[in-house]
Amino acid sequence: MGRVIVVGSVNTDLVARTRQLPRPGETILGTDFTIVGGGKGANAAVAAARLGAAVAFVGCVGEDDFGRARLADLEREGIDTSLVRRSGAASSGVALILVDAAGENSIVVVSGTNALVESEVIADLAFAPGDVLLTQLELPLPTVAAALRRAREAGAMTVLNAAPYDAAILDSLPFVDLLVLNEVEGADLLGWERVTTETAPEAVGAILALGVGAVALTLGPRGATLGRGDERRHLPAPTVTVVDTTAAGDAFTGALAAGLAAGDDLFIAAARAIRVGSLTVTKAGAQPSLPYLREVEDRSR
Repeated sequence: MGRVIVVGSVNTDLVARTRQLPRPGETILGTDFTIVGGGKGANAAVAAARLGAAVAFVGCVGEDDFGRARLADLEREGIDTSLVRRSGAASSGVALILVDAAGENSIVVVSGTNALVESEVIADLAFAPGDVLLTQLELPLPTVAAALRRAREAGAMTVLNAAPYDAAILDSLPFVDLLVLNEVEGADLLGWERVTTETAPEAVGAILALGVGAVALTLGPRGATLGRGDERRHLPAPTVTVVDTTAAGDAFTGALAAGLAAGDDLFIAAARAIRVGSLTVTKAGAQPSLPYLREVEDRSR
């Protein structure tokens, strides 16, 4: 069983719940406010750890209360944080999140110390065959590119969540064994107006042609379409009551990496990852909503 090594972002989520999201220039009253751990990298790392994976994290937090709290969160989950830097050069990353009554959200991310994770830190990483590198685009792109190359050279599997989407990542796609992205990001990557459930297999094929080894195209409550070689498979999502969609994609990606590190086939790992993502939206908050292995197993019965 390999490790999941996450090179990623750490944020503090400042979450306000409202009846509806405000229009530009509008002030509305909120109904609830919480402060929880977040960041696409940290969320995925916690998701993988709660499913039993051995997880190491590479990132940077500030010398502030938010940074200390988030580092403690990761350590409580049993995640190896020995390669997490602390810096006083910027504040820790934060995300300002509004969630409406239907569970839809609007998010503004301030990178803070996440922008200080430079490609030099990748030199300290020791990958081994069987390990899974998981990274995303809330870090400087040169750092993401360096991590993908180093992991590939060491024989580890590389998983990239192309969010938030940036076209500059196209040059690194040949170093990606599995690309995870949602329908909006998929449309942006391909220059399409939109991707639907019906056009998802075609989109997956077009993305594979860019040089990635496999694709997981997530479609929210409609599940995901997977592609590898000539095979295309749509995996549906269970019907659930949505409370908050924050971190659903991170939960899916973290669970997928955990399954791959355990030696599961892509399609088996993705089926469980969809269940994990679906469970996540039934609770409020980013990391507080990420399910533990026993919850996933109970739902599978």
